[in-house]
Amino acid sequence: MIGVVIPACNEEQSIKSCLLALQHAIDAVADHMQVRVVVVLDSCTDQTLAHVQALNIDYLCCELRCVGQVRDLGVRYLLEQGATWIACTDADSTVSPNWLVSQLNHQPADLICGVVSISDWQDLSQQTQALYQVHYQDRMGHRHIHGANLSFSREAYLKVGGFFVFFCHEDVDLVQRMLAQDFKVLWSNQVRVTTS
Repeated sequence: MIGVVIPACNEEQSIKSCLLALQHAIDAVADHMQVRVVVVLDSCTDQTLAHVQALNIDYLCCELRCVGQVRDLGVRYLLEQGATWIACTDADSTVSPNWLVSQLNHQPADLICGVVSISDWQDLSQQTQALYQVHYQDRMGHRHIHGANLSFSREAYLKVGGFFVFFCHEDVDLVQRMLAQDFKVLWSNQVRVTTS
């Protein structure tokens, strides 16, 4: 079973698009793979929960205010449900229709780092945009790490101790620990997510 973890904090504007895009990715593997999704709502005070409930998606509520803890809570919940592969994205992101298919096509792997595309540049300066576009490598073998597009095996996650209690860069830390233990890490531009 594949488990999908989505942390959310006041994402009423984007959560519906996130979940509808994810449903397309689930439909693409539904004939041969069970997928279970959990949205972990952290300190939400808006209508995010109502949108999740309207789409009949499983959820957890917490007051952690720490993305590392929130991701770990969701991952461990899905591992308890029997998930053997975990895929992470974010509530302000939309996965590609072949997001899960591409992950399955890359097996066997311990961890897959995918790529992201930026959906809206309006809040970023021209200089920031230019620096990003010069630096970002949208290719196989890239070395970018995004919590919005990260997936891994149950075995690898548990062996390295999971996401730690970090307020940011919890994704980078997890990948570095997996690399240090010689897990098979794939850097793929076929596993794609669009994010804000």
